[in-house]
Amino acid sequence: MKITEHIQNAKGKTLFSLEVIPPTRGIGIEDLYKNIDPLMEFKPPFIDVTTSREEYIYIDKGNGLMERKTTRMRPGTLGICAAIQHKYDVDTVPHLLCGGFTKEETEYLLVDCMYLGIENVMALRGDAMKGHQYFEPTPGGHESAMELVHQINDLGRGKYLHDEDQVCDEFNKFCIGVAGYPEKHIEAPSMNYDLKWLKQKVDAGADYIVTQMFFDNKKYIEFVQKVRDMGINIPIIPGIKPIATKRHLKLLPQVFKIDLPEDLINEVENAKNNEAVKQIGIEWAIKQCRELLDFGVPVLHFYSMGKSDNIKKIASELF
Repeated sequence: MKITEHIQNAKGKTLFSLEVIPPTRGIGIEDLYKNIDPLMEFKPPFIDVTTSREEYIYIDKGNGLMERKTTRMRPGTLGICAAIQHKYDVDTVPHLLCGGFTKEETEYLLVDCMYLGIENVMALRGDAMKGHQYFEPTPGGHESAMELVHQINDLGRGKYLHDEDQVCDEFNKFCIGVAGYPEKHIEAPSMNYDLKWLKQKVDAGADYIVTQMFFDNKKYIEFVQKVRDMGINIPIIPGIKPIATKRHLKLLPQVFKIDLPEDLINEVENAKNNEAVKQIGIEWAIKQCRELLDFGVPVLHFYSMGKSDNIKKIASELF
């Protein structure tokens, strides 16, 4: 079932969903199941599975020279999606990236999604390659998520890259999610500029928006109003990430270019240890989510980052 259908069928009730990360190479999927199992009592209708782009590794050739190779440390997104669907009978949402993939590789992934009965995808540009300051398109790949959305929609109606005249009799459209940034994308020179890009993704065929994590609900609510003022009426799902360690005070703003509220910063700084920090993060997220429930969000979407104990405590207070 499509994400938009899940939301429509909920008839105004807020749904619970989560995002998981594939295990690193050589780690069995059972570890992933152990983190999903405790959250199934909250009946997530869908689970997102991230995709990692390629990165460089250097192999010592033993003669004083290093050989550079490309690799993916977390492969297997589609396989994990299929395994989760089979085990839990829930819909899965694989993340599709521009970075690291050619248009042909994207087409193969989408065809595989059709074979597996996967109806939902998340279309993302992706980050710059590790060690690079700026995003550079993969040769033969897309430059933006808007272009990726166009390709996904084209394939849904039978228009393949090298068979442009072939169109299916029945429209088999994927339900496409795209990212939204309540505090604007790191590369956008202004919020209005960022919103224009979001509008282009929606005009290209996106069906719903999932926001980057935020810790101040005012920023999400203001973002929703600005999006609605632009004539965008698709669902806007808030992304929630509970703080778990003191290191997050520096790491999250550095990686995601977000602001943390002063009250939260002070509480975390004054915590005696990371267990205390985790409890602060849980309590902050519960309060945050209750406000979002009152606002009427369609889904509370949790970034699990491979852990579920704190999310379980949060969800237990809400669902």
